[in-house]
Amino acid sequence: MAAPMVKVPGQRLARKDETTKPGTGTYEQNGFIYSSLAGCVQKETSSDGSVQISVITDVQQTVVPSVEAIVTARITNVTPRFCKCSILTVGKIPLKEPFRGMIRKEDVRATEKDKVETYKCFRPGDIVVARVLSLGDSQSYLLTTAENELGVVIATSEAGASLVPISWCKMQCPRTLAEEFRKVARVQQEFLQYTDT
Repeated sequence: MAAPMVKVPGQRLARKDETTKPGTGTYEQNGFIYSSLAGCVQKETSSDGSVQISVITDVQQTVVPSVEAIVTARITNVTPRFCKCSILTVGKIPLKEPFRGMIRKEDVRATEKDKVETYKCFRPGDIVVARVLSLGDSQSYLLTTAENELGVVIATSEAGASLVPISWCKMQCPRTLAEEFRKVARVQQEFLQYTDT
């Protein structure tokens, strides 16, 4: 694995054009993108095929989840009352060490909370986008998926294929066409590139 490219402030990174855009920690001048920070270059491809160039410093990598922050997490355990998960990113910033999170049954959906069955919303291994509600007990963050944009974004079927969303509560295996229940997020393309880890 190649070592990350370290840049210093004022160093030229790339030519600015229709397919290359400046991101966090950069600025544009005379048709070129320059680094405004000392740090590692990060290239992100968006859904329209354009590449955003950012410079990430170690200071930014030490973020912690805060209340109201959008996080990406992997479900690790599902019980009738709650789901445990590992928080992988805060916003678009990957964490060096995952934080523990928990989604309670009553925080899964905004409506019909009493009818929620956690095993019909999440399975271990699912990648979810959630919002931080508070710092819960024993250093575990309380998360919620009770918004349309929040919920499962990546899941694997029992046959090992990536599930495809077909409604707000179901995903389908493209190989077997079997349907599985999930609390499906209204997928936002920008999240997918950060979650497939």
